[in-house]
Amino acid sequence: MQPMILLRPVALGVAIATASSSVFAASLEGGAVAAPDLYGAKVAADVLKAGGNAVDAAVATAFTLAVTYPEAGNIGGGGFMTLYMDGKPYFLDYREVAPKAATKTMYLDDQGEVIENLSLVGVRAAGVPGTVMGLWEAHQRFGKLPWSELVTPAIGYAKSGFKVADKQFQYRQDAIALFNGKTNFGDYFGTMKAGETFTQPELAKTLERIADKGPEDFYKGETARLLVAQMQQDGGLISQDDLSGYSAKWREPMRIDWQGNSLYTAPLPSSGGIALAQLIGIKEARAADFKGVELNSARYIHLLAEIEKRVFADRADYLGDPDFSKVPVAQLTDAGYIAKRAAEVNPNAISATEKVRPGLEPHQTTHFSIVDADGNAVSNTYTLNWDFGSGVVVKGAGFLLNDEMDDFSAKPGVANAFGVVGSDANAIEPGKRMLSSMSPSIVTRDGKVSLVLGTPGGSRIFTSIFQVLNNVYDYQLPLEKAVAAQRVHHQLLPKDTLYYDAHAPLTGKVAEELKAMGYTLEDQGWNMGDIQAIRVDGANLETASDPRGRGVGLVVKP
Repeated sequence: MQPMILLRPVALGVAIATASSSVFAASLEGGAVAAPDLYGAKVAADVLKAGGNAVDAAVATAFTLAVTYPEAGNIGGGGFMTLYMDGKPYFLDYREVAPKAATKTMYLDDQGEVIENLSLVGVRAAGVPGTVMGLWEAHQRFGKLPWSELVTPAIGYAKSGFKVADKQFQYRQDAIALFNGKTNFGDYFGTMKAGETFTQPELAKTLERIADKGPEDFYKGETARLLVAQMQQDGGLISQDDLSGYSAKWREPMRIDWQGNSLYTAPLPSSGGIALAQLIGIKEARAADFKGVELNSARYIHLLAEIEKRVFADRADYLGDPDFSKVPVAQLTDAGYIAKRAAEVNPNAISATEKVRPGLEPHQTTHFSIVDADGNAVSNTYTLNWDFGSGVVVKGAGFLLNDEMDDFSAKPGVANAFGVVGSDANAIEPGKRMLSSMSPSIVTRDGKVSLVLGTPGGSRIFTSIFQVLNNVYDYQLPLEKAVAAQRVHHQLLPKDTLYYDAHAPLTGKVAEELKAMGYTLEDQGWNMGDIQAIRVDGANLETASDPRGRGVGLVVKP
């Protein structure tokens, strides 16, 4: 008989790493987790201690975060999972898809202009959710413990409640202002208060059905019926046929080899893998420019911006769902092409934005990382898109729906909520997966996991991961400092704009030097990601949770 997983305080033998104190080492025998909140981390640790593997812990953590981290954790969204199991890499795509009734012009008015917030707020913003099917597929292939036991902790938190965090409450206030009068968000989350216990009885019943019947309930059963009823009531597009026809997809992960390491990360429909291949490749090609350059100096930031703007130019023109568009992946990651793009970098001045063209000829997601006792690893990023998704709660089922349709290109050349432009390669089509930047990543060396990391952050995801990789491998920073260090972001448009966050503002001498070069510096108004990372060094484990968030790292001792 399999051991039951219990809701309990962190047991003896589990080292806790919070955002302010985030590095612990212990024997690999126990495994480790870095998650965006204490509840998700505790559940993963309990699963590992009960004999579960990395996938079991990932499934339990994902369902728990759907309750305790409702601004991003979800069963009404979708995501990506990168896995390394028994010495082999895998990638699972459980991204949302556009409903069959979706059209290319569904967010445009009679004049062909984009209607503000229509792709962000309300039922028409939601794609067909993939999370439940994705977690089921991962568990069916690799799980050890019974499915129902892995959903049990989430049911407990939904029934008995969890303590609302200060930052979570702030997000809720912002969401109420956006959704007020447009969705039923306030009916469900209007009573949420920082420091108080928050229960979700309807969600508990939904999770009980999922624990009992798996995805059958969510896609064809009572939960499906409730979701479709919400769509019909509010004029949404998701139908029973959309739900019944949804499938998660196993894809070949993107592999990037550099400095003796192999990075396994997200392929299309994520732009992250291609972007990381280009970022790492161009930086390696310009290694002489970086020699002796201080981390986060003006020269370092300028060089990053020169590289990043070219990556975003390619992203805008070429990338989309590979099942709908022929994407030139091999050309975009070819060594000769990367060398050509590297040669365009100006190490001393800003390249004119209008001359940075595609190179070929004609607020919320969440992430957690897990390593088990056998060295298997899961890097999982899933999302509702912006905080609390579309603001629509499925009545009777108690879960939020995503606003992932905003990740399509509503109109070529018009920016989405993250300021990123796209083309017809990412236009809306029925059944199509929207382009993403989510990049759950695993680094191996000599066939063994050495680093597991990922982050939320929209278009900032792969640039954040890239900078952490630089910090760890090029500047040899300890994991805690590598994750906490200043991060900046440049995405071609707005022109010559460098974004930073309040955690590590871009000020002082470095800022003045960048302004003198012609850059505009802008506090983006929200944190630059929430990295959750685990490093494996021989038999030792080290976790780091980004101080920008409220994450927790746990190392499970044998």
